[in-house]
Amino acid sequence: MKKKRLVTAVILLLVISGAVVFFTRSAKTQDAQWLTLNVTRGNVDVVVTATGTLAADTTVQIGTQVSGTISRLFADWNSHVRQGQTIAMLDTTFLWAAVQQADANLRKAEVAADLAKTTLDRVKKLYAKNLDSQSDYDTALSNYQTAQASVGIAQTALDQAKINLGYATIKSPITGVVISRNVDIGQTVASSFSTPTLFTIANNLSDMQVQASVDEGDIGNVKVGEKVTFTVDAYPNDVFKGKVTQIRLQPSTVQNVVEYTVIIDVPNPDLKLLPGMTANLTIEVAQAKDVLKVPTTALRFMPPSQYMAQLAKAIPDSVRERFRQRFQKFHGQNGGGDFAGAGNRGPGQPGGGMNYQDRDLTPGSYFIVWVLDGKQIKPVRVQIGLSDGTNTQVEGNLKPGEPVIVGMLSSGAGNQAQSNPFMARRRF
Repeated sequence: MKKKRLVTAVILLLVISGAVVFFTRSAKTQDAQWLTLNVTRGNVDVVVTATGTLAADTTVQIGTQVSGTISRLFADWNSHVRQGQTIAMLDTTFLWAAVQQADANLRKAEVAADLAKTTLDRVKKLYAKNLDSQSDYDTALSNYQTAQASVGIAQTALDQAKINLGYATIKSPITGVVISRNVDIGQTVASSFSTPTLFTIANNLSDMQVQASVDEGDIGNVKVGEKVTFTVDAYPNDVFKGKVTQIRLQPSTVQNVVEYTVIIDVPNPDLKLLPGMTANLTIEVAQAKDVLKVPTTALRFMPPSQYMAQLAKAIPDSVRERFRQRFQKFHGQNGGGDFAGAGNRGPGQPGGGMNYQDRDLTPGSYFIVWVLDGKQIKPVRVQIGLSDGTNTQVEGNLKPGEPVIVGMLSSGAGNQAQSNPFMARRRF
C-alpha cells in the first residue's frame, strides 16, 4: 500500500512539473479566460440542517377516571396551576348515590353475619351435648363464613364508591401552565378504554425542547452534546441556541425517507418560544478554525483536453503508461478514455473538469487545484480536510488571496474532444 501511494505521488509530481513547464512556455499561445475565486482563510463549519417542532419539556394530558357531567371548571387556557390544585369537578349526584347504596349493602351484610354468628353459637352448644347432628353444625359454620365474606365484599364496594366520588374532583398532577382545555361546563365525559383528555398542562415553558426529524443520511454525524442554532417564523431575525440531548432509536418513514427523532433542549427565559412552533435547525457537527480554504468547485476543475494533450506530449511514454494504468484502475476499464475529453463541458461552466477528480471529498484525500499566476496557470497538489459543500479546507502550497480556477469563460477554438493523450502511443 505504501509503495502504491509512493508511485502515485511520484506520477502526480511529474504531471505537475510537466504542466508547469508546458503552461509557462505556451501561455502566450492560448486564448483562454478563466473564472477564478480567491483562496481565503477562515472557519469551515460542517452542519446538518433539519426542521422540528417546539414542545414543552414535560407535557401532561389530564383525563378522568369516572364518567359524568362537568359541573365546574377552575382553570382555563394559559392558567397557571399548582400541583394538587383542583381544576375541574364532575356532577357527584350519582356518585353519592352509589356510596349510599354501598353503605346500605355493607350494613345488610353485617346484620346477616351477626345472625349467622348467633346461629353457629347455638348449634355449636347443642352439638357439644350430642343434641344436634354433624351436618347441622357444618351448615351453620359454612353460613357464618359466607356471611363474613359478604361483609368483606360490601366493604370493598363501599371503598370503591368513595374512591370514585373522589375522582369527581380533578386535580393537577404537576405545577405548570394550561395549554389546552377541551371541555366546557355541562359536557358529558365518558371514562372507557380511551380516556378523554380534559386539559393539557406544560410543566415549565422556560425550558423547552425541539423534536427534530433528521434523515438517515445525516444521523451518523449527529452526536449528543452538539450545539444547535435555529430560527422560527415568528422571530425571523432572532437566532436561538440549544444542545442535542437525545437521539431516539425508533425510526419513522416519511415518503420513503427514513428519519430519526433528535431531541434538543432549548432555554426559553423570555418565553418567546411557544409550543408547536416550527424550528429551522442547524446542527454543528464539525468545525475547522482559521484554516486555508478554497471553493469546492476548484477541486473539481481541470483544464480542457487541448491543454492536457499538450501536457501529455511533455511526459515520457513510460510515465504516461504508468499514469494511464493508475487512472484506469481508479475508474475501471472504461475510465481511461475519458481522461482527455472530460474537460470539454463547454465555456462558462464552473467546475467543468477531469473525471478523476469527480470523487468524494473524503478528508485526507489529495486533489489538484489550478492557480492563475498572471496569465499563466499552474497546478498545485493539496490535501483536503473538512468541507461544508461550498468551501473546503486545504493544506498545500497556497496562500490567502491567490486566485484558483473554478471554470472557463472561453477557451478558444481548440475546445474539441480528443482522444486520451495519456493512453500509450501506438507505434506503426
